[in-house]
Amino acid sequence: MVSRTWPGRSAIVVAAAAIALACWVSQTTMIHAAQQRGRGAEAPAAGGGGGRGRNSPPLPALPLTFETTAYRIRVSLVAKDLVNPWSLAFLPDGSMLVTERPGRLRLIKNGVLDPKPIAGVPAVKALALSGLLDVVLHPKFAENHLLYLSYSKAREDGLTTTALARGRFDGTGLVDVKDIFLANSWSKSNTNYGGRVAFDRDGMLYLTIGERQEEERAQNTGDHGGKVLRLRDDGTVPPDNPFVGKAGYLPEIFSLGHRSPQGLAMQPSTGLMWENEHGQQGGDELNIIRAGKNYGWPLATFGINYDGEKHGEPFPRADLEPPFAYWVPSIAISGLMFYTGDKFPAWKDNIFVGGMFQGRTRGTGQVQRIVLNTNGQPVQREPLLVDLHQRIRDVRQGPDGLVYVLTEEQNGALLKIEPAQ
Repeated sequence: MVSRTWPGRSAIVVAAAAIALACWVSQTTMIHAAQQRGRGAEAPAAGGGGGRGRNSPPLPALPLTFETTAYRIRVSLVAKDLVNPWSLAFLPDGSMLVTERPGRLRLIKNGVLDPKPIAGVPAVKALALSGLLDVVLHPKFAENHLLYLSYSKAREDGLTTTALARGRFDGTGLVDVKDIFLANSWSKSNTNYGGRVAFDRDGMLYLTIGERQEEERAQNTGDHGGKVLRLRDDGTVPPDNPFVGKAGYLPEIFSLGHRSPQGLAMQPSTGLMWENEHGQQGGDELNIIRAGKNYGWPLATFGINYDGEKHGEPFPRADLEPPFAYWVPSIAISGLMFYTGDKFPAWKDNIFVGGMFQGRTRGTGQVQRIVLNTNGQPVQREPLLVDLHQRIRDVRQGPDGLVYVLTEEQNGALLKIEPAQ
C-alpha cells in the first residue's frame, strides 16, 4: 500500500503505519526468521523462490497487450540478451545507451543492439550489486558530447566506493574519460552504492550515494554514504550548497538520512528533485529532495528489520523529513520518471517507478503509475506489467513520447510501452 504523511495528521499516520507493519510482520514471520538482519531490499530472498533467489521467470513471448485504467497498451521487445541492465539514456539521433552492471556500455541503434560494447568505459568492480550503474547525458550533449557514468570503483585494499566519471562520446567509443568525483564511502560491502544521476534546471548535477549497508553513515555528515550530493558539471562544489563552510559537514552534501537510493529525477513542472530508495521489510520511500533536509534513515522508517524486529521509530518526527509516499510491503523500488509526452495524454505529469519484487516474492516485479491531483497529492497508484513477472530496474520516457523499461535480469531486456492500435 502507499501512504502519505501529512502535516497535522500525525496520529492518523502513526496508527496506519502501525497497523500496516503489524500485518506485514504476521504475514512474513517465516521469511524474516530465515534472513539475516541488515541485508538490502533486493538481496536474495530466503523464501518464495524455491531456491531460485530473486531471478524472475522467463520473459513471455512479445508483443503482448494489456488493459490499464486509461489505455490498452502494447508491450514489445526492443532488445534482449542484456546482462543486468541498470540504466538507459537516449541520444539525439534516437539511438539508446544501456549500462550493463558487469561493466559494459551498449549501443542500440535503429532497434538493433550492437554486439560490440562501447570502448572506453572505466574499470568497475562488479560483484553482488556493484558494477556499472547510471548513464546520463550532459544537458548540452548535442554541443559537447559529454556523458556521465556512475560505477563502483575498487582500490588496492579491496574497498570500493561510488565513482562518477565523465567522458566524450565520439559515436563509437568514449574518449577523455576521467573520474570527476569519488565518494568518501569506501567499504567492504558490495551493496547500496546509490549512483543515480540527474541534472536540474540550472545545470547542477545531483548524485545519490547509498549507505553501503552500514546505516550509521547516513547520519554521519563527514561521510558521503546515505546522502544526495549536489555538484557542478565538472564535479566541483557549488558555493551555495547548504553545508558549505559548516564545520563537520562535507560540502557536497545536499540532503542526508538516505538508505539505498535507486531513482532520481527532476519534476519538469516544478524543477524539484525527487528521489526514491529501498527500505528494509517495508518502508520503500519516494521523497522530494530539499536543501539541507534529513530524511531520517536509520532513525525513523516505516519498515522493519528482516528478523521482524522494529527498526528506529515511525514518522513523523519534527526534526526529520517524512517521505512523500512509502510502500508496505516494499516493492524493491528502482527507477523514477515523470511523464511529459503526448502519446498518453491521460498520463501527463504522472510519476512512474519500477519495482523488482513485492514482499520479497519472486516474479512480482512491476511498474507503478502514481497520479497526483491538482494540489500535488497522490490519489491513485496503478500497477502495470505485473503479468510479465519481471524485475523492473529502470523506467524512462523516450523522445518519441513512449515509455521504455529495463528488466534487471541476467538475460535482461529493453521493453517499449505504446498505445495499442
